[in-house]
Amino acid sequence: MAIRGILFDNDGTLVDTHDLILASMRFGTREVLGRVIPDEKLMAKVGIPLADQMLDFTDSIEQRDELLRVYREFNHAHHDDAVKLFPGVLEGLAALHEAGFKLGVVTSKMHWLAQRGLEITGAWEHLEGLIGPDDCPESKPDPGPILAGARMLGLSPEECIYLGDAPFDIHAGNAAGCTSAAALWGMFDRTDLEPEQPDWWCDSFADFVAQVRQQAR
Repeated sequence: MAIRGILFDNDGTLVDTHDLILASMRFGTREVLGRVIPDEKLMAKVGIPLADQMLDFTDSIEQRDELLRVYREFNHAHHDDAVKLFPGVLEGLAALHEAGFKLGVVTSKMHWLAQRGLEITGAWEHLEGLIGPDDCPESKPDPGPILAGARMLGLSPEECIYLGDAPFDIHAGNAAGCTSAAALWGMFDRTDLEPEQPDWWCDSFADFVAQVRQQAR
């Protein structure tokens, strides 16, 4: 079936927020738990909803909720100055949009904040919409959000590519029946993604666009 739509993960795929997320994680865990957690553990599950990530650091729901509050307070205070697109993203989105592909975002970041970052960076004008965790009862790696994204575009999953940088992204895209594409410029290494067996490997956003164009010929 011909590809007519492309769904993107947000953080680590379109926007480079690695340093902001890490700083927010460090601040929240130090403030609430009073201890230093290794960076690799703090970032191990980026890509799933934040509330689920926090349960890796505490079994207490009260502490989890306080971690969420402190993390978000810090993150939101620094977000607008820190958010930026990866190289080639804006130009690539414009080219794909102009070529007639329907484009959307499926993310584990809250809808309003993800949209704000995309508006600040100029990416939003090329997108048809966004699915966040507050728009869908399921969360990645469940395919539910990807299926919701395909419906948002008015397409079947088989007509869509899902591009993401996390194992949870590839798993969800495969489970939904999309063509799954692995973004190697994000927060996870190829070795982290290989077990999920993505359909495409992409070294850069420009490489991804080139593969889409090749497939469309």
